Amino acid sequence: MKKQNEIKSLRFSILFIALVFCLLSPLYGADTERPPIDINLIIDGSAAFSGAREEITSWIFQRLDQILADGDRVTVWNTESEAKIIYSGAVNSSAERDAVKRSIRELSASGDNADFSGALREAARRQGSSYSYTLLVSTSNEALASVLESPQGGLLRYSRVEEFSSWRALVVGLDIDSKVRRAAAAFLGS
Repeated sequence: MKKQNEIKSLRFSILFIALVFCLLSPLYGADTERPPIDINLIIDGSAAFSGAREEITSWIFQRLDQILADGDRVTVWNTESEAKIIYSGAVNSSAERDAVKRSIRELSASGDNADFSGALREAARRQGSSYSYTLLVSTSNEALASVLESPQGGLLRYSRVEEFSSWRALVVGLDIDSKVRRAAAAFLGS
């Protein structure tokens, strides 16, 4: 009798462990596939960037390691006096990930202005997938103020801002205004 109870207890324990493993493994063990996204990194190219370069690049690299998946399309913008693309391409290997990071590490910074408006306008125009992640890094209050006063200021309406000692990171919802309006209209039945 004691032996039968031990066997039943062992069977129950094995069944319980197997059940827990089966239920929790999709949450913790398996990466879920997601479709490739467009990632825009718009980085302040003004002289103010030089003072916070190490902190910013370290933070961006950590963020990229968290979000970057094979197939994602990355565009890195340097916003000196005029916005220009310093890297663009799909990332499918560690060598391509390293190329993205190298472009950020070698970013030049000069002048007093950063052309965030030009970079945001072009990034919004170039959207290829249904979802994009746009990160704008600003070390200059003047440059950020000028974009708020420009036609691209509306693109920052639904941004999430993270403040640091001498810079800001804004996650920008490109074209989210129209998506919010469409979703609201569909919800309200208009």
